[in-house]
Amino acid sequence: MKPFTLERTQILPITLEAAWDFFSNPANLTKITPPEMDFRITSPRQSETYAGQIITYTVRPLLRLTVNWTTEITHVDRPNFFVDEQRFGPYRFWHHQHRFREVEGGVEVYDLVHYLLLHDQLAPLINRLFIAPRLKRIFNYRTEALSKLFPSR
Repeated sequence: MKPFTLERTQILPITLEAAWDFFSNPANLTKITPPEMDFRITSPRQSETYAGQIITYTVRPLLRLTVNWTTEITHVDRPNFFVDEQRFGPYRFWHHQHRFREVEGGVEVYDLVHYLLLHDQLAPLINRLFIAPRLKRIFNYRTEALSKLFPSR
């Protein structure tokens, strides 16, 4: 089955180094995740992102059910990009690229997510009705939160 995709681009009025420092710090995920998801990091805090890093979380994505999620940082090219991949969690496959590049007025933050759901035959319907709209709301919240954290000058 072909993975579903989500793409997002946002320009933030910050430096490339500031973008890297913010996005590569897992603790900042709580600042850009909708509060109703009750996102919590359960692994020990680490000050620097590196390839091979394992991060564990709990999150309530739907129906207030708590889900354990484990990701691995698989690729790092400071300050240009990093990739997190789900090792255990709610998806059959999750691959999230975070890319940063300097542009006029700041930094372009680009996210590309590829994901597969657990049920192949029902995946298109489940994605259309539940998952894609939910991911869109999460990333819309993130866009708004980032705009507040890094307002235009």
